[in-house]
Amino acid sequence: MTETYARTTDTWRNWAGNVTARPVRTASPASVDELAEVLRRASGDGLRVKPAGTGHSFTATAATDGVLIRPDLLTGIREIDRTAMTVTVEAGTPLKRLNAALARDGLSLTNMGDIMEQTVAGATSTGTHGTGRDSASIAAQIRALELVTADGTVLRCSPDENADVFAAARIGLGALGVISAITFAVEPVFLLTAREEPMTFDRVTSDFDRLVAENEHFEFYWFPHTGNCNTKRNNRSAGPAAPPGRIRGWIDDELLSNGIFQVACSIGRAVPGTVPSIARISSRALSARTYTDIPYKVFTSPRRVRFVEMEYALPREAAVEALREVRAMVDRSPLRVGFPVEVRTAPADDIALSTASGRESAYIAVHMYRGTPYQAYFTAVERIMTGYDGRPHWGKIHTRNARDLAGTYPRFGEFAALRDRLDPDRLFANDYLRRVLGD
Repeated sequence: MTETYARTTDTWRNWAGNVTARPVRTASPASVDELAEVLRRASGDGLRVKPAGTGHSFTATAATDGVLIRPDLLTGIREIDRTAMTVTVEAGTPLKRLNAALARDGLSLTNMGDIMEQTVAGATSTGTHGTGRDSASIAAQIRALELVTADGTVLRCSPDENADVFAAARIGLGALGVISAITFAVEPVFLLTAREEPMTFDRVTSDFDRLVAENEHFEFYWFPHTGNCNTKRNNRSAGPAAPPGRIRGWIDDELLSNGIFQVACSIGRAVPGTVPSIARISSRALSARTYTDIPYKVFTSPRRVRFVEMEYALPREAAVEALREVRAMVDRSPLRVGFPVEVRTAPADDIALSTASGRESAYIAVHMYRGTPYQAYFTAVERIMTGYDGRPHWGKIHTRNARDLAGTYPRFGEFAALRDRLDPDRLFANDYLRRVLGD
């Protein structure tokens, strides 16, 4: 066995910089056998264990003062099965590497979120999702997974093998074990035509149901302090491919959405009174455009401006009313919100702790630039979302606890019982999991 341990005094930080941890040691196992040994040794030493990917969660789900597992060596594709149309990939593989590798082989995931920096295990374990009328989160595309439990047992889980574990572990929050490999459904690579278009808040909210019904993937961004939105409709296309022009793509995706937006956020943080004026300018900066490309180049975009985020899943029929309530709250408050509010949808799925478990859902996400006070804004939005039976995204900031979350997840007790069976001594516990799942 290769040496996988390193004692450390280094502080681990997440991408946004709002979560830190000081593990006793780190481990970088290069195989599932080494991973099992890491868990057995940690248990013997009385240390808690958490895997941490790229740190794109805004919550402390990966924080630990025990053993931090880095999955850097658990990467790559194990197998592509063209008969079953699946790909099996090591848990530490970044989504951007998986997407590129699949495209080279003429394959694609059906749906994905709007960034692809996360590891596959990190993204699925916290419920990362995109937007879709018919196609659900990344975790809902899992066909099997390999899970190493607290005693070092390697469980292979699918609808036909350890089905109860499979039902929960696709979004397991790192509470049931450490995922070592995931098998995703794939399909032949296809083309998407993206239509991006400015639209007023009143129009997009009035036409929301129609826009969702008529498009495979619909989302929009509302700019607080304005009546302006930017919409995006993605639909499958027969082609030909027509990606954004090099110069236009750079202007929209790098200069405006990252470079100038970074400057605008910095000014707004330093001088909050400028935020409404900046929002009015920003909301008019992006013009309409249409382009056609392979899925991951349409679904995802670079996010270089760092922020903190809270996101809630609501019953889809409540989305417009809740968003209008958020707008009214912002308008009557002294808050200055420089980041757009993102709205997406997802069909119901059958994963125990999925935010879309058992119900068609809409997602409302609020953001603040890193270093800007966000608590008052997030608290006010969370109060509104809770009033609509909202479920917080597991990887984004919220204040909910196990007692009230149990009431909004019909299968919460099922997950808790499975956790008691697989990790009775709470090897994988930390403060965040104690809050949201209980002791």
